[in-house]
Amino acid sequence: MKILRKLPVLVCLLVLTPSVRAQTLRVAAAADLQFAMNDLAGQFEKKSGTEVAISYGSSGNFRAQIENGAPFDLFFSADAQYPQQLVTAGVADGQTLVMYAQGHVVLWAPAGENLHLAERGFEALRDSRVRKIAIAHPEHAPYGRAAVAALQKAGMYEALKGKLVYGENISQAAQFAQSGSAQVGIIALSLTFAESMKGGERWEIPGNYYPPLHQAAVMINASSNRAAAKAFLEFIKSKEGQKILSNYGLTPEKP
Repeated sequence: MKILRKLPVLVCLLVLTPSVRAQTLRVAAAADLQFAMNDLAGQFEKKSGTEVAISYGSSGNFRAQIENGAPFDLFFSADAQYPQQLVTAGVADGQTLVMYAQGHVVLWAPAGENLHLAERGFEALRDSRVRKIAIAHPEHAPYGRAAVAALQKAGMYEALKGKLVYGENISQAAQFAQSGSAQVGIIALSLTFAESMKGGERWEIPGNYYPPLHQAAVMINASSNRAAAKAFLEFIKSKEGQKILSNYGLTPEKP
């Protein structure tokens, strides 16, 4: 009788076991998501049992790689332009495209620079001690384009462009500022939530200084793990997923 009582439970568990467990979900993610995505993936793995393998880099480079056949299931961009380009090219599923967050840009410097960013804002960039300013490369990184737009709006780009050093992506730009290769970085707010950067100075650049960073995600048509990809997108849109995004300074956006 004990065996008979257990059988329904075993059957139920088999039915509820997600089919998405069998494969690893491959995610290409914009570098500004480095810490938020690690948290999101960890929580999703606990809930679904699906392993999530994340590659970080610049959104523009990922767009090109995916269009040329890079084997990703999902693409999380730092803007909406690149995912939409993949949809237009027939490489990604437009029905799955979702705006998952809005990003924000900050000036950041190590505490030892004593630039008083919070009080001085853009004026701190004129300080004679600022010899290099790190940004992501604007040719393929949305945060790099936002940094250039902010400097132009502030009327400082022409005067400061000779001091700009370019990271391959926004994470590398942050590393330049953190290591001292640059005295200041114009970087993603989300990266400043890293333990190694919390002690630095930061000033959030007003949103009207650069075009909104509406960040979008999409499923790749060639994905061999579509069930897991759709489940992960649903998790990102859930209250829990949205809360995790907000914990890293990313303003959640509903689809």
